[in-house]
Amino acid sequence: MVNIILLGPPGAGKGTQAKRISSLYNIPHISTGDMFREAIKKGTELGKTAAKFINEGHLVPDELTIAIVKERLNKDDCKNGYLLDGFPRTLPQAEALDALTLELARPLTHVINITCGTQELVRRITGRRVCRKCGAPYHVDTLKPKVTGICDLCGGELYQRADDTKEALLVRLDHYYKETKPLEDYYKAKKLLIEVDGELGLEGTLKAIKKVLGATK
Repeated sequence: MVNIILLGPPGAGKGTQAKRISSLYNIPHISTGDMFREAIKKGTELGKTAAKFINEGHLVPDELTIAIVKERLNKDDCKNGYLLDGFPRTLPQAEALDALTLELARPLTHVINITCGTQELVRRITGRRVCRKCGAPYHVDTLKPKVTGICDLCGGELYQRADDTKEALLVRLDHYYKETKPLEDYYKAKKLLIEVDGELGLEGTLKAIKKVLGATK
């Protein structure tokens, strides 16, 4: 059983690698970003509150984030492992997660920190595009659609998320360095932290992560 946290700055590749690791181990990929975006799409009260913070590049307050993660980790599909992507992002969240995993008897086994330089982060994030209809991801440099601005899969319009502009990214990076980076020392002290280079490419980074996890596939 593996209970994993993926750390790293926005654009380091956490979401992409999380989906692949989740499939490899057949464990749920729990993304707080995805959960909040779904709540925003549905227009729930939680979604409306979260949108005010996310669209300006700010972190959603701890109490909202902890509540949504607790509800998710308590589900039966997390009994044999889980992967957290985007949580925790602050020391209070990490401490709350410690208490929660103890309460649920689902302790962390690995904290993988995906590293990446700022220049590369800006290139990756500002170039991201998403299909407004089906949510398929694209990139202006590395994953171009056949027709500019149009999704290959469903013909939907491609757009840039409000939190993927350079201005919002710089706000997010400032939050990351001030509030999330200290988690590296927190988990290092617990002997759980392992660093992986996020600039090795998709396959290179995945190979490094699999080595850390002892995967044979």
